[in-house]
Amino acid sequence: MLSKERHRQILNLLEEKKSITVTELSKLLDISESTARRDIIVLDNAGKLVKVFGGAVSADHIYSSAEPTVAQKSECFKEEKKQIAKYAASLIEPQDFVYLDAGTTTGYIIDFLGAVDAVFVTNAVAHAQRLAADGRNVILIGGTLKSSTEAVVGTSAVLMLKEYHFTKGFFGTNGVSQTAGFTTPDANEALVKKTAFEQCKKAYILCDHSKFHTVSSVTFAPVLGGIILSDEQPDGFLEGAEVLLCQ
Repeated sequence: MLSKERHRQILNLLEEKKSITVTELSKLLDISESTARRDIIVLDNAGKLVKVFGGAVSADHIYSSAEPTVAQKSECFKEEKKQIAKYAASLIEPQDFVYLDAGTTTGYIIDFLGAVDAVFVTNAVAHAQRLAADGRNVILIGGTLKSSTEAVVGTSAVLMLKEYHFTKGFFGTNGVSQTAGFTTPDANEALVKKTAFEQCKKAYILCDHSKFHTVSSVTFAPVLGGIILSDEQPDGFLEGAEVLLCQ
């Protein structure tokens, strides 16, 4: 098959699926994965698609490496975030050992906890302060404090998290894509998220609808690796993903 025809087929597939992996392209077009990667690079350079880790997304996806501050994020989709957080809080049971990720949506969970007796581990200073003020049993991960997101990151945080085994974890994300998975702008924060995610028996991603079809700089978990909690059902682009509608 000529490269021009392959490129046309790749773009047709992306128009239909919105995102695709290198492995999928290899199987669908009967080409090697190295050829699929080269084609993606060519089309990305031409502005026809967006190359992401493990594949590509259509050019009409939102690709963002910007990282809003906590103050900026707190004013976006506030009611939707509270709705999702309330549902998330209802999932926490007595004796759970919970990881609570930094972020505005995860922070709203604290408002809806009620009298549940659980242990919380977090990398968010603000979350830890609020949990402690409520008389909760809380452990704050140690490490380097990142001012823009008020999250603790770094090697110390990662090493500490590897010692824990959480029954449930609740995570924020900047983007959700079939190909790129759950993404965030900062590599250090992504590593902390990834480590905590892997230590969870059940991992929940708190994600309002604005995060769908968005890809940020660094993947911290595959889209099939966690349970998505959202205010809206995605429009079919997350094939095989488990999504719980929070109402």
